[in-house]
Amino acid sequence: MARAIVMAMASVCLLAACSSQVVREGGARTSRVVSTPKYGATVAVRRGDNLYRLATDNGISPLDLATWNNIAPPYTIFPGQRLKLYPGGGRSSAGMTTSPRPATSPSIRPPVAGSQSRVPPQPVATTAVSSPFNWRWPTDGQLVATYLSGDPTRQGIDIAGTGGQPVRAAADGVVVYSGSGLVGYGELIIIKHNDEWLSAYGHNRARMVNEGQVVKSGQQIAEMGRSGAARDMLHFEIRYNGKPVDPQQFLPRR
Repeated sequence: MARAIVMAMASVCLLAACSSQVVREGGARTSRVVSTPKYGATVAVRRGDNLYRLATDNGISPLDLATWNNIAPPYTIFPGQRLKLYPGGGRSSAGMTTSPRPATSPSIRPPVAGSQSRVPPQPVATTAVSSPFNWRWPTDGQLVATYLSGDPTRQGIDIAGTGGQPVRAAADGVVVYSGSGLVGYGELIIIKHNDEWLSAYGHNRARMVNEGQVVKSGQQIAEMGRSGAARDMLHFEIRYNGKPVDPQQFLPRR
């Protein structure tokens, strides 16, 4: 039940697999990368780097690295650019250091399910944040995992259901990501609602919208699936200024 990103040329996408084509089948199942922020540390972009590699080399999910640095789709980065390895508003940047890059990319192993490893909590929006949207539930089904502030493995909610059932936009917006390039999210769609608010829909079986497409609240955008998951479900996140917030604060009561 359960939770973007490339080369120096602006036209290059995050990954070869990061296509705007509608996809019908999910890829191999993998565990979601758990970000470990490195407060005060940065990394310099070198020629040939892409955001996905920099993120995984430093133990951070590509989505988190993109949002921490306000990098919008198509997630282009440039040589000489310096990226923070921690969320904005984190610990003091005094004594900021540059994280060394390994000579070769290490093999990244997803965390073992149920791992009790400790990571510094991420700053999150408070309950005082108000949203200008009338959010709606993105799909029907049982809520099987909830958001937990400061826990990087619980940055959204998971809703269990049946493969193929509709996944709908939770509010009006524009599709800014439709692909499978983020490890652990499977077939993923991200919708930008305005300059502050995003929503994400993971583990789909099929994506029915492409990047740049305008969608309306309640419009079907995907079919539920189990790409990157152990069962049919939707992983749903709401992010405010790049930081995850509790979707249940904004969704109507059931």
